Amino acid sequence: MSDESREFHKPVRRPAELFDRVYSAEDPAEVSRAAHSTAQALLSRVRDEPDADVVERLVGFTDQHGIDDIAELWSRSPATSLPGALWRLYLIQLMIHDDPGTAALLYERGRIELSSADDVVAGAPTPAGPEELVTLIDVILRGAFSGDFAVALERASAFCRVQAAGSTYIADDYEPTEADRASALTRRALRLADYGTDLATSAALWRRDALT
Repeated sequence: MSDESREFHKPVRRPAELFDRVYSAEDPAEVSRAAHSTAQALLSRVRDEPDADVVERLVGFTDQHGIDDIAELWSRSPATSLPGALWRLYLIQLMIHDDPGTAALLYERGRIELSSADDVVAGAPTPAGPEELVTLIDVILRGAFSGDFAVALERASAFCRVQAAGSTYIADDYEPTEADRASALTRRALRLADYGTDLATSAALWRRDALT
């Protein structure tokens, strides 16, 4: 399992050791080609022949199969590539589904503290509870497959920035009394901020037909 997936990882049907063995035996160049070709083929097929059932199966894929199957395809791809963007969308979805209560707490704090339009761009209701955030991230992922891909990436990017801000401020609250909790929240904030940047860059590349 790559470092990026550890923080948002939950038990899955396929053991992580299998993933490590598969990748250790593969040519990195072949893995990269496979990642890009599968991402392009998947997105093209769904967008060319939109089928609501197929889209819903893709949106609910990690709930049924975990994250390892997707990791085998896309986790080692560059951050600003088509497979890298899809990988980040799924990781964000997994983070929300796995602990919607914490996600809602971070989002609401970030929404209050940020003086930006990110909350509006992300599209969450005010206030956004756990169920609303689960619905939101599924809507964003659904839009990646059946709507404007760049808009979906931009919404996810804005979502990450709100979450990152909330995580940072709550980490500051915990610092005097629970240093370990504060450190974990700070690490989450940094990861989410990176995802926000990666997704925004990927959206800009997509609009220029340069995201591969």
